[in-house]
Amino acid sequence: MQEVAGILHNQILMVALLACISAQGLKLVIDLVRNRKLNVTYLMSPGGMPSAHSALVGALATSVGSLKGWSSAEFAIACLFAIIVMYDAAGVRQAAGKQAKILNQLIDELFQEKHNLNEERLKELLGHTPFQVLVGLSLGISIAMVFSKYVWVSG
Repeated sequence: MQEVAGILHNQILMVALLACISAQGLKLVIDLVRNRKLNVTYLMSPGGMPSAHSALVGALATSVGSLKGWSSAEFAIACLFAIIVMYDAAGVRQAAGKQAKILNQLIDELFQEKHNLNEERLKELLGHTPFQVLVGLSLGISIAMVFSKYVWVSG
C-alpha cells in the first residue's frame, strides 16, 4: 500500500495526468459548443482539439525541468519523449486517420452497389493537426507552470 501512496504523491505524474484530463475535458466542451449536443465519447477520444497526448507530455517535460533542472538528464529524456509523442500524434496517427476515412468511403460505395461486406467502420479521428498539438502542448506547459509557481514552492 505504501507504493500506491508514493505514486499518488508523485507531483510530476499528477500534474501530467491533470493536463491530460483537462485536455480531454476541453474536447467535450468544444464539441458541446460546436454541435450543441453532449457527446461523452470525446472523454476517451484519441484525436481532436486539443491534443491530450501533447498536453500530457508537455506538462511532464515542463514539470521535470522545473523540479530537476533544465540542464538535467531527466529533462532531456522527458523533452525527447515529448517530441516523439507529438510527432506521432501529428504525423503517423493523422495519416492513419486519413487512410481510415478513405477506406470507409470505399466500403460505403461498395454497400451502395449491394455488395455484402460485413466490416466495421474504421475510426477516423486518430491523430491531430499541428495546431491541435500546439494547443495541447501550450495547455500542458501552462498547467505545469502554474503548479511549479504555486504548489511546488509551498510543498
